[in-house]
Amino acid sequence: MRDVIVIGGGPAGLAAATALAARGLDVLVLERRELPADKACGEGLLPGGVAALEALGAVRHLDADGWSRLRAIRWIQEDGSAAEARLPSPGGMGIRRLTLSAALVARAREAGAEVRERAAVTSHWRDAAGVAVGLAGGEEIRARVLVGADGLASAVREREGLAGPARALPRFGLRRHFALPPWSDAVEVHFSPGAEAYVTPVGPRRVGVAFLFEEGPAPDFERLLARFPALAARVAGAPFDSALAGAGPLGRDASTRVQDRLVLVGDAGGYVDAITGEGVSLALEEALLLGDLLPDAIVRGATRESLLPWEQAIRARHRRHAAVTRLVLGMARRPGLRRAAVRWLGRAPRLFDALLATAVGGSPRESSASAPVRG
Repeated sequence: MRDVIVIGGGPAGLAAATALAARGLDVLVLERRELPADKACGEGLLPGGVAALEALGAVRHLDADGWSRLRAIRWIQEDGSAAEARLPSPGGMGIRRLTLSAALVARAREAGAEVRERAAVTSHWRDAAGVAVGLAGGEEIRARVLVGADGLASAVREREGLAGPARALPRFGLRRHFALPPWSDAVEVHFSPGAEAYVTPVGPRRVGVAFLFEEGPAPDFERLLARFPALAARVAGAPFDSALAGAGPLGRDASTRVQDRLVLVGDAGGYVDAITGEGVSLALEEALLLGDLLPDAIVRGATRESLLPWEQAIRARHRRHAAVTRLVLGMARRPGLRRAAVRWLGRAPRLFDALLATAVGGSPRESSASAPVRG
């Protein structure tokens, strides 16, 4: 019997596997795709996520061509008015999703976890002795604890009956990369009624552009880009550096993140919206904390009661994230309010610094320029 089976080899699952294997647990990761795996993602890692990635020991596995240092967040409106806030220490990182996946796979295996690719899970169940996972082809594997880290459309969450109601006004995302040198060391968020564009430097010769919108799952990328003339002019003529990828609907809920011998990590445990860019950072932070708490919980039978301290520990961080996300999303949906707020923050950069630090953690007095990311 394994100690832990992790279903899902995205950032949440691989980070959890690394943190748990580093504590001496026998961990198996089951991922249906081939790794490293790509996915539609804004690819920005905020300060908490950078610190977590360093604590996991994965930064040294990053390909230098696949990431950039991020100093700030910049909001840009239709008329060119803007507001910028510095990220608190240790700053942020723009990381190509393939680069992040490759680094986390390498680190998980280095820590002692077994990562099995092209492993399609068809079922799972829990009993008093532990958990069992069924694979396509009939194989059954047992463990003491199951970690569901299978993303937004989590089959683990669905099989457990833990999914919350669907959100009103579902949001969707589209992402593509351009082969050109970044023109900024900030994540740029360009606003337009009904959509936002996120521009992230993800290497010395690559810029990612992602759109979030409420129009449905399959609009045209070029039509979305045309809503942002200044951005369209910036990337005009640059060749594409990736295939078009989409995601959504984005808002998902789970009634709880823990049950007897079960933990839901990352997006499988619920997701508000991508507008603040904290999804991957939160997943890495959750994984680190799980590494601290799960070994003792296993000794106590991995009951819901023994796992609740993990959920309680992340609850405050998630409440803050949800509150900030809903505030920014509400502002984005009201163009008049948003225009006034961004102009006001543009005239008060120290206030914007402080608000960003409150949202993501850290001190606004610490410039991210003074805290290099180690690699």
